[in-house]
Amino acid sequence: MRDAFLFFHLNLAFSSVAPERRPEVIARCYHPLLDLAEHHDLPVGVELSGWTLARIAELDPAWIRRCAALLAAGRIELIGSGWTQLIGPLAPAEVNRHNQRLGREACVHHLGVAPQLALVNEMAWADSLVGVYADAGYQGLLMDRDNIRLAQDLHGQPMRALPTAALGPDGRQLPVLWTDSNLFQNLQRAVHGDRPADEYLAYVEHRAGHDGLPLPIYCNDAEVFDFRPGRFHTETAPADGEWQRLATLCRRLRDERGLQWRLPSQALRIDQATRPARPSPLGSIAHPVPVKKQAKYNLNRWSVTGRDDLWLNSQCHQLTRQLMRQAGAGDTPDWALLCELWASDLRTHITDGRWQQALQRLEQALTASSAAEPVTADPAGPGALESLGEVAADGLDWQPLPADGRLQLRSAGQEITTRLEADGQRLRITHAALDLTLDLRRGLTLHRVAWTAHDGRALLVNLPQGHFDGIALAADFYSGGLLMEVPGSRQRLTDLERVQPRWALHQGWLLLGARLPLADGALDKRVAVRLHDGALALHDGFDGVSRPLGTLRVGQLTLGPDAHRHPLSIEIAQGGPVAERLALDRPVRHGQAVSALVSSSGGFGGGAGQLRLHDSQGPLLDLRWDPARCAAQPMLTHEPAAPHPYTRLGWSLCELDDTSRPGGRLRDFTLLLQPAPGRQA
Repeated sequence: MRDAFLFFHLNLAFSSVAPERRPEVIARCYHPLLDLAEHHDLPVGVELSGWTLARIAELDPAWIRRCAALLAAGRIELIGSGWTQLIGPLAPAEVNRHNQRLGREACVHHLGVAPQLALVNEMAWADSLVGVYADAGYQGLLMDRDNIRLAQDLHGQPMRALPTAALGPDGRQLPVLWTDSNLFQNLQRAVHGDRPADEYLAYVEHRAGHDGLPLPIYCNDAEVFDFRPGRFHTETAPADGEWQRLATLCRRLRDERGLQWRLPSQALRIDQATRPARPSPLGSIAHPVPVKKQAKYNLNRWSVTGRDDLWLNSQCHQLTRQLMRQAGAGDTPDWALLCELWASDLRTHITDGRWQQALQRLEQALTASSAAEPVTADPAGPGALESLGEVAADGLDWQPLPADGRLQLRSAGQEITTRLEADGQRLRITHAALDLTLDLRRGLTLHRVAWTAHDGRALLVNLPQGHFDGIALAADFYSGGLLMEVPGSRQRLTDLERVQPRWALHQGWLLLGARLPLADGALDKRVAVRLHDGALALHDGFDGVSRPLGTLRVGQLTLGPDAHRHPLSIEIAQGGPVAERLALDRPVRHGQAVSALVSSSGGFGGGAGQLRLHDSQGPLLDLRWDPARCAAQPMLTHEPAAPHPYTRLGWSLCELDDTSRPGGRLRDFTLLLQPAPGRQA
């Protein structure tokens, strides 16, 4: 006899469900769900956000009473997920902390129960989140196993090889009960009549004999039975009786195939008791944020696609910072509203009416909270955000560069000089801490960046075609460049044009800038050196450039071969209070298209606005940006190659997938680069 479990995800904020249809969802989906436990003797898990629970309490108090009674009788189990369903790795740790606090408080208020297990929202996981869930009081997690197997390179190994617990970067761990996309999708198809019942039962029997773990028969939406959200034109109309058909299939699985139905917490205890403990980080450098289902569902779906994800996330970061300041001043911020504005449903197939309502709520919240004082909090480190603002400042006193490129400037006791080289195509800038060469033939890209802290070796470079052996990497690879691709109009645009830079001295920065045509507007491009320490900043400003229905990648940085020692690793906080370290121990292709309709396969959760590169000798390079100005998506490419690996970091402002819509707004992007503390020549 095999142990099995099922739970249902309830979400009245579902992106394509209009508010007026919510009572219909409760009647057609949520009451029949409780019938499974009350009338069909099926133990089930019920997972819902605090926001959804509060809406049900308003619209249908009878459902709340039924659910509470079944919980008290031990016939269903409540599973938590926060106040809203938000993408944890994209949000600041403070937002995730309040989201879980508010969600558990709502469960206690409406149902008298604090859930012990939590479903990872959209199955978007980062190991930084272990501490968030543990601090909230959860005793375990539910997470999709298919993409964790991919991240951990467990293909071909038995299901029992999966970790038993998620291990956080601070050493804390939480047990994991694994769910399965293939199993839940097959049950959906059988219930919808797309797969014969006997064929489905045989499939489950095969999985039961093969997997060796409690079977997660169904772990997904409740709103797909006897109801259709209306998101896709290909959706078939529901046939009445789908919940009854589901109950019949579950009964047959028990009576004919020998499944023993368990509550999710019971299934977790069985799994933990029958396998040796194996806590492990769940992500990897190739998949730093595993998410649900197939490859088209990746982190970029909620960060830089949708109607206007980049703008919405940037505004939410700004509101987060303002509310944190209010809390520090003793005020009571509206954390619930903030979590609602971070909700994943606003970032996918949101209806027109709900999108406009969200924009109005966000504008009102920003206006109300801005009365505190200007946003100057600096989570990226002392002076970092203020410095980014100086690099992006307007109204500078720009001067033409002399014909020979020669400048000699002094500020804060430091001297910096410039001069032209290589037939006037390159501009070399020297400082006590930095030796920088810009390529004027290629749009102020970084021909060579060498800090004294790296023994004067070039950490970032432009690599010419032919540098790598083999045809796969037979191209020019620039640093500090931009690439826009618009498949619908077959456009591929870059900033790799000849420029005559201007210069300005502003607040301790030497800025070199150029204006280049880009699409339907212009690119205001700047490279800046901070005189007191040799820090480097890159700025891309978009003047009249429309957000493309395609991709826009900026700040691309190509690592040189000589200034670091392998192995490399990336340190980044992805939604939690402690950063995680991810080793570059395998090929990484975050920017690789999944299909003609999905332009990329993933990236890092960059909600903290900082990333540190390490090599075998310690911290190497700090990269910082301000998500409240531009919540850009960091992405990595790392390929084995000769004569050395090809490694390139970049940031995306726009990607393409099925949620992408025309319109929206681009945000200017500024990136600060400097040697990591503790690494001296």
